[in-house]
Amino acid sequence: MENVAILLLALAIDTAFGDPPDAFHPVAWLGRLIAMVMRPGRPSGKRRQFVYGMAVVVLVTAAAAAVVYFILAYLRDVNAVVYILAAALLLKSAFSLRGLRSAAVSVKRLLSGGMDNQARFELRALVGRDTTRLDQSQMASAVVESVAENSCDSFVAPFFYFILFGVPGAVAYRVINTFDAMVGHHGEWEYLGKFAARFDDAANYIPARLSALLLTLAAGVSRQNLAGAWRAMRRDHRLTESPNAGWTMSAAAGALGLRLEKVGYYCLGGGAAPTVAAIDASLSLLTVQAVIWAGLCLILEVLRAAFA
Repeated sequence: MENVAILLLALAIDTAFGDPPDAFHPVAWLGRLIAMVMRPGRPSGKRRQFVYGMAVVVLVTAAAAAVVYFILAYLRDVNAVVYILAAALLLKSAFSLRGLRSAAVSVKRLLSGGMDNQARFELRALVGRDTTRLDQSQMASAVVESVAENSCDSFVAPFFYFILFGVPGAVAYRVINTFDAMVGHHGEWEYLGKFAARFDDAANYIPARLSALLLTLAAGVSRQNLAGAWRAMRRDHRLTESPNAGWTMSAAAGALGLRLEKVGYYCLGGGAAPTVAAIDASLSLLTVQAVIWAGLCLILEVLRAAFA
């Protein structure tokens, strides 16, 4: 039952405290490491950059998982309470539900107050697109899209890998996802980050589809449009460049009866253009999804303990 205690404690820490300051956050430390070792232009040449990027991602991911594994193995032999606390803190570092909600609420409050320029600035914490010319509806759409996509990256996927491989698995996933977030995109980092982007696609393949199904189920539980979520997910999931993001975003669009659009790239769902109120609706859907997924994970761990 140790994993049950670890899950519950990690959830309690996130609910009560959210993320620690960057000075004490392992993901922030990782970000600084990535920025230091993945410098554009070194080494030169596309092929060498790809190989270098691949080697760095694999080595850092393996090293992080190994360090966590051996630390927890040592603490488990020393003291069970210390082990559970350390494991819960490390698992918490791999997901961020309260942080996602806080970022979305921050943009919503600025939009509600008519402070569009400040909202555009805050929105950069949630999306990678240029926010300078987005109107209120486009900003609301971007927030809803980010909440839906990050329901996988920030919550479902870390717990998925915890269930499979324990805390080291959740930490390894967070390392992969952080590499992708920092360097796995077009531009000056493209060839250094190309492997990181593909690795993240592979790591999220099952969790993204699972997350979309959980959003669809959450729509039914919360009396949103379950059938609409299912139809939009099946119809529109292929429309995004990412092989994974379209699943959760289209499910959310259908569940909430919205049209989620990144102009020039995709348009998901067939409903109304989002308003500021749509952000609250997406966060309610996220909450129900999180409760369902956390409950399922706890049930799985209880059954595992019962039949061990």
